[in-house]
Amino acid sequence: MMSRRLEDKSSLLPHCRHTLLISVQLLHIYLSCYRSLPSTATMCKGLALLPTTCLERAKELKAKLGRFLQKPDWSLASCKIGKTRPTLEQCMRWKESFEKLLSNKHGLMAFTAFLVSEFSEENIAFYVACEDFRSTKSAAKLSAKAQRIYDEFICTDAPREVNIDHETRDITRANLKDPSTSCFDMAQHRIYLLMAKDCYPRFLRSPAYKDLISQLRAKCTSISKKA
Repeated sequence: MMSRRLEDKSSLLPHCRHTLLISVQLLHIYLSCYRSLPSTATMCKGLALLPTTCLERAKELKAKLGRFLQKPDWSLASCKIGKTRPTLEQCMRWKESFEKLLSNKHGLMAFTAFLVSEFSEENIAFYVACEDFRSTKSAAKLSAKAQRIYDEFICTDAPREVNIDHETRDITRANLKDPSTSCFDMAQHRIYLLMAKDCYPRFLRSPAYKDLISQLRAKCTSISKKA
């Protein structure tokens, strides 16, 4: 009997090793989104080993982050939108308040990358979706857009479900019966507070943010000396 149990357990080892390998590879992809989004041959070989569901998730992250980054080889230390890069003054202003971080395009981009590295990017994705929804001018599009946001972030088993209380969830669901540009206000406010109290302080303490400040200070010092 004991021998049979050992055989049964040993048969699970290859599956466990395979699962662990997939987890490590997927983690590598997530972190790659934070550091850079490479398209090298090495990365392609690693992707080939992953199952379809993992590949779809990785592609989703890359596409989503790409909307903020606008370039495939982005890194926090060289974040750039169009032809502009954040200045030291801008980056220092991010420390003043969470609102100032999100209101700055470079700040939003950097914070998004940070949340991707922490596997909590659904929070900022929901916040941005709500901001876009609030600016909807066509009444005919409100209902469809509201339902898409609800299905993706709010409903039970949503693919990117955000952490809100039952009362807020119920009120949001009720709001969808007669959608308006304010129907997600309560849920968005809850997620805003969650990010402001939890994620934002960690972002400011992160090595990536500190390195960015250091590099920009060094650049300013170098320019001053040349002048």
